[in-house]
Amino acid sequence: MRVFVAGASGAIGIRLVPQLIDRGHEVVGTFRSASGAERLRALGAQPVALDLLDARAVRTAVLEAKPEAVVHEATALKDVRFSRNLDKTFAATNRLRTEGTDALLAAAREAGVRRFVAQSFASMRYAREGSWVKTEDDPLDPAPVAGTRASNAAMRHLDGVVTDAGGVALRYGGFYGAADDGWVRPIRKRQFPIVGSGAGVLSFIHLDDAAAATVLAVEQDVAGMYNIVDDEPAPIREWVPVLAQAVGAKPPRHFPRWLARIFAGEGGVMMGTESRGASNTKAKRELGWTLRYPSWRQGFVAAYAPSVAAGGAVARPADRTSQPST
Repeated sequence: MRVFVAGASGAIGIRLVPQLIDRGHEVVGTFRSASGAERLRALGAQPVALDLLDARAVRTAVLEAKPEAVVHEATALKDVRFSRNLDKTFAATNRLRTEGTDALLAAAREAGVRRFVAQSFASMRYAREGSWVKTEDDPLDPAPVAGTRASNAAMRHLDGVVTDAGGVALRYGGFYGAADDGWVRPIRKRQFPIVGSGAGVLSFIHLDDAAAATVLAVEQDVAGMYNIVDDEPAPIREWVPVLAQAVGAKPPRHFPRWLARIFAGEGGVMMGTESRGASNTKAKRELGWTLRYPSWRQGFVAAYAPSVAAGGAVARPADRTSQPST
């Protein structure tokens, strides 16, 4: 199958491309920098420079590629500075999830593409009531907290237009496993405290497992929403100390809600105390997906502990290519 991957030189794209090629697919991948082009070419993909917000350029690129499937993995999170206002942090990515998704869908429709798979997100989105672990059928948060509303709206838009078009929206957990994961620096600097009771639940997914699930979504005749997360959604009070140990950091600090609100905003407090995790039962059942890292407990150690033991900078184990953050 000929597959057009938008965001192919990003964190998951660079894992997805070799897995697609290993399974016999031909890949056309988009990039935004010269290093991205070189990386994709080395993996065996055909690199194409593309600004996903340029609808005319998107149309041209997709029509010229003549793909049978389109995968949307584009974000704008490389080197981004996270702030207490997540909408500000994700502003550029939100445009990719709205305008970029619309442009890709329109081009795919015109090109007669029969399969469309897009990156969505699972954690911090489900209604903050009832079960701490949610399925795809559970309602999303009807009233996102301040500083997260635009980002939630952008993801709702992506989920809706993609599934309405007969495509697949993959609600990934928090990515980890890259050399420059966004989790690592704040954990090592003890800037990721446990807030209040630390009851907020997050779901994680190793980038290799996320890519494997994406390949299956491309190859199979499926549609709709899938949570792409590992088997162990966990409260922050459980996973933060484990990650700190894996990266050789001191134990995390503990902040009361009022203090965390000053430094992390309403979004940070919600994540630490009320966020719901996600279930992967549907994805495992319908996609036949098997995880290499069923839990972050093994995954964190595999991703970070080897370099810490060697006394070097935190990095994942050697892979086919270096790993950017997005």
